[in-house]
Amino acid sequence: MGAAMAANLARAGYPLTVWNRTPGKAADLAALRVTEAPTLAELGDAADIAVICVTDTVDVGEVLFGTGGLAEASAPPGLVIDCSTIGPAETRAYAERLEPMKIGFVDAPVSGGSEGARNATLTIFVGGAPAAVERARPVLSAMGSTITHIGPVGSGQAAKAVNQVILCGAYLGVAEGIVLALKSGLDPERLLPALQGGAASSWVLANRSARMIADDYPLGFRVSLHLKDLRIALEMAREVGATLPVTGLAAQLENGLVAQGHGDDDMSALARAIRTLSAM
Repeated sequence: MGAAMAANLARAGYPLTVWNRTPGKAADLAALRVTEAPTLAELGDAADIAVICVTDTVDVGEVLFGTGGLAEASAPPGLVIDCSTIGPAETRAYAERLEPMKIGFVDAPVSGGSEGARNATLTIFVGGAPAAVERARPVLSAMGSTITHIGPVGSGQAAKAVNQVILCGAYLGVAEGIVLALKSGLDPERLLPALQGGAASSWVLANRSARMIADDYPLGFRVSLHLKDLRIALEMAREVGATLPVTGLAAQLENGLVAQGHGDDDMSALARAIRTLSAM
């Protein structure tokens, strides 16, 4: 997703310098006149605004504060926009560490999968001080179509966790419905338009039901990454005293899929777990 987001920034006219933990991975961006920095510190020296898109909390910490990280740049960027999905508490801690260095911080996790990243139609949940968010907004608008300032630092990550909770329920509901329909001998070509015309209509039903019917799950958003997000949501729930039974079940099913080697499948592979439980 990061490469697609960077490409959209370049197409929007931003002079772009990139860095990746795997050297050479940004080679495909060369046609867009994107410069690849050899080190993070050199990227920091070249940038007024740094955008991070990595996998997990530890990765964000390494990019910011690890050896040769952005914080060690001789002229670090004035604003960091973190588009990764990590915990709200860790996000606030990172922002507090950057504040004495005069580096602003905005958490801006995204939703929309690889399709949204390619098409610059991501939904972006934003947390941060108003001035920092307004500075970040033009950059975010080059990568997404729905940019919402939720509240202070950490609020974007909390909103993303809520998004993932709702999403897992939608995927599970469609997966169960598809399996019930197939086991009952219903014709999907007749059933799906009928469902789409009623209250069961949803993005998941429209865009992922065909994969579930075919039992084929090309990548949109990895099971392993969604499982990571659900663990963040479940930790949030423990902290505030919320009970999330459907989210807990989805996490168990996704953990099983990862253990079976399906962690790189699209999260619509939740249907694979329901198929297995249904002896299909």
